[in-house]
Amino acid sequence: MKKLLGYLRLMRPANVITAVADVMAGMAIAGYFIQLAPGTFGWGTGPQISLLPVILLCISTIGLYSGGIILNDVFDADLDAKERPERPIPSGLISKKAATIFGGIFFFIGIFAAGLYNSNSQYLAVAIMVSCLIYNKFLKHSAIFGPLNMGLCRGLNLLLGISIIPTAIQQWWFLAIVPIIYIAAITMISRGEVHGGSKKTLYFASVLYTVVIAAILVIAQTKGNLLSALIFIVPFTLMIFTPLLIAIQFPVGKNIGKAVKSGVIALILMNASWAAAFGVWNVAIFIVILLPISILLGKAFAVT
Repeated sequence: MKKLLGYLRLMRPANVITAVADVMAGMAIAGYFIQLAPGTFGWGTGPQISLLPVILLCISTIGLYSGGIILNDVFDADLDAKERPERPIPSGLISKKAATIFGGIFFFIGIFAAGLYNSNSQYLAVAIMVSCLIYNKFLKHSAIFGPLNMGLCRGLNLLLGISIIPTAIQQWWFLAIVPIIYIAAITMISRGEVHGGSKKTLYFASVLYTVVIAAILVIAQTKGNLLSALIFIVPFTLMIFTPLLIAIQFPVGKNIGKAVKSGVIALILMNASWAAAFGVWNVAIFIVILLPISILLGKAFAVT
């Protein structure tokens, strides 16, 4: 049981839920759920479609995110031995070799599940895996390219969801820039989790957060769904800015850790905002239901 919990801790279950929310938002952006017939959960008026692609892409993102975060701890094992010795690998609960195999299995699941649907999804899955490995091995400690690379993983994850309708990628690919900016901001903030951070970095992150919110609002206005999107954007804004403003006032490790944790879990509200911005209320509500699940898992397992 202790080893099982160790493996679960490596996966960061609360974070995995946010990855599923990314993909669901991407599917909503692509317009996949609008085609659902009245006989399928009462959604839409078009011909009934299969939910199998939804399941496959959700399994894919679970595999890819888990693989990336597990190997993150593998590459960080020596540093964690000094800064976070209680983690599964430095504590000796899980060996480096076992964790590497565990992460590799999840990567395989992620790529294989995407490939069962279509080649576009599989290419994106491979790109996500490569981006994760590049970040973990080479760019993690780069002040500029590290946050951008981490953001790229999330941007590609949104595209993985959009790939449920391959032609939609060409239409909406640029929306991947928004999660890139958002995750880059969180990654910048996270640099101060252990030893505290600088107010300058936190202020810059707040500017990036504002850009993200503005971008979603613009898209929602363009699609004629601004009021619907605001229902989710307002709590999203409160969730990310409340701990960030406290961290700006007192930039100690504890406060910065809370800001990072809130920022990661708030991804669910951001993804619900995307679904609402594209007029897919049902999916937005489903995504929000994931929030309390992620929060509960975040209390049981580390988020950062």
